[in-house]
Amino acid sequence: MLKPFAKPVYIIQPLLPDIDEFTKMIKIIWESNQLTNNGNMVKQLEGELSSFLGADYLSVFSNGTVALQLACKVLRLSGEVITTPFTFSATAHSLTWNNIKPVFCDILEDTFNINPDLIESQITEHTTAIMPVHVFGIPCDVEKIEQIANKHGLKVIYDAAHAFNVKINDSPIASFGDISMFSFHSTKIYHTIEGGALTFKDPYLKERADSLRNFGTRELDGFYEPGTNGKLNEIQAAVGILLLKQVGKEIARRKEITNLYRKLLDNVSGITLNRDIEYVTHNYPYFVIRVEKSEYGLSRDELYEKLKGYNIISRKYFYPLCSNFQCYKDIPSASKTTLPVANKIAETVLALPLHGRMVDSHVEKICAIIKYLGGRVI
Repeated sequence: MLKPFAKPVYIIQPLLPDIDEFTKMIKIIWESNQLTNNGNMVKQLEGELSSFLGADYLSVFSNGTVALQLACKVLRLSGEVITTPFTFSATAHSLTWNNIKPVFCDILEDTFNINPDLIESQITEHTTAIMPVHVFGIPCDVEKIEQIANKHGLKVIYDAAHAFNVKINDSPIASFGDISMFSFHSTKIYHTIEGGALTFKDPYLKERADSLRNFGTRELDGFYEPGTNGKLNEIQAAVGILLLKQVGKEIARRKEITNLYRKLLDNVSGITLNRDIEYVTHNYPYFVIRVEKSEYGLSRDELYEKLKGYNIISRKYFYPLCSNFQCYKDIPSASKTTLPVANKIAETVLALPLHGRMVDSHVEKICAIIKYLGGRVI
């Protein structure tokens, strides 16, 4: 009988900057007497992030949700936007907050991303954009989506919350679509405690985004349109500047842990693992498995509960589907009959603990417990 972990093994542990370096940054901020309103730290962070992500233009925000909401405003979207139900709630909510109707499109079983072959069937005279999600950092089929968008005159906003520093054939993920949104929440590979960013190809879009995040004003010379307060402060920007130096090492360690998980869970009946895509530079934000009860012996939910008994905190991610939320379930596109793959995936996916501070022995024990719970000899 395997013993539980003495302390909880959480799904994530935030990357933290060196405390001495952070203290030096705080002193610089104190000496500047500026804590917010587009100070020097924010300007430095935007410049460094733009270069790091290969973005033509970039703006940072107080969080990724506000960034997505303002992306819709920047592109003047209205009517309907086609998106995926297999995503965090902020994706769909950002549309609803802009009085835009989310139209849910089913997903691919191998990548969990929106199925591009189903998008055109969802387009109506009211459709103004497509909002795909690079789920778990796996890129969408950006070529097909671009072709569809160009054919129908639609905008494309990518929710790239999980895709920090991902590349497709060496092209930065930020180079696709009209706008990409990155989340800098503390649970992410790279963060600013709370925060987010939008990347653009058009300088006008950045200018408008910068205005909207600051109540609709530009350089304090007047209010051009109703905006909001979506600014990132100087202290959080300082965290971002320091962590940008560490994120490469974080990704490398996550790759090692991911490969160890794959080695130990490979060929376990009923457990399906995601694999790397040859032409993609991955960033390993989550380690996700699919659990098939008929082969493994336990359902995803049963495994989730039993792992908690061993002090292993996993996550049913994403569950429930956005389309099954009380606020969206009556939308015609939210019907389970139109989203069979998404509903199936949402019932079987489980994210296991993964972060750069994990030790190999923890991974080995987690995998041993998973094998034991599925009736495998240890």
